[in-house]
Amino acid sequence: MTPDTVIAFDAYGTLLSTESIAQKLADHFGQEQGSLLAASWRRIQLEYTWRLNSMQQYVPFSVITRNSLKHALAESRLSLDGSATEKLMEAYDSLSTFPDVSPALEAIAKTEGINAVVFSNGTDSMVGNSVKSSPDLGPHASVFKDIITVEEVQCFKPHPKVYFHLAEKVGKSHDAMEEIWLISGNPFDIVGARAVGMKACWVDRAGNGWTDELVQGASGKPTVVVKGLDGVLDAVRRHFK
Repeated sequence: MTPDTVIAFDAYGTLLSTESIAQKLADHFGQEQGSLLAASWRRIQLEYTWRLNSMQQYVPFSVITRNSLKHALAESRLSLDGSATEKLMEAYDSLSTFPDVSPALEAIAKTEGINAVVFSNGTDSMVGNSVKSSPDLGPHASVFKDIITVEEVQCFKPHPKVYFHLAEKVGKSHDAMEEIWLISGNPFDIVGARAVGMKACWVDRAGNGWTDELVQGASGKPTVVVKGLDGVLDAVRRHFK
């Protein structure tokens, strides 16, 4: 481990489980439909960010999240009243974490020389609320030295500008991208980070192995793969041996 190793944790799908919103949806539509709708909501949410990048336009992630819910509901021929929609949006500020998150952050808190940050597509307000208000993540909020979002650059992962923005925020030059680690459960995020020279740790909780073939060769694959966040610290340490 080098002094002041930067480890940037993606928020949604890595620290915070967007699948946990399925239970809120199940209260309205039943367990099976709620799970399907949650997955559809997440898929459309990400598709919107990629489409906006392609069109060189920006809409805050909070608006995207609301609009993608409407899209998912319409696609499934379902509806919710305004009050129920607002409660779902509020639930995004207190998503549960994956079970491996707390042990990982506890270990990092005890380790010197790590500059841990949250790095997200969300807005400053949205991610800040999630980190501080999540019953699971809130107790570990002090582990993170900063919360870095795309709001200032107004584009989304995996656009290169987003990763260079991260580098600037943690005091690294664009020529030193290899000194930053991205930790993410999202393959598109891993590929984006690797494309600009960052190191990347992919969290493969499902255990399905790497299947993304967009970029061939080592630069299109994660630097290391772990089964849970509790394996991140050891994986990064081994890389420096």
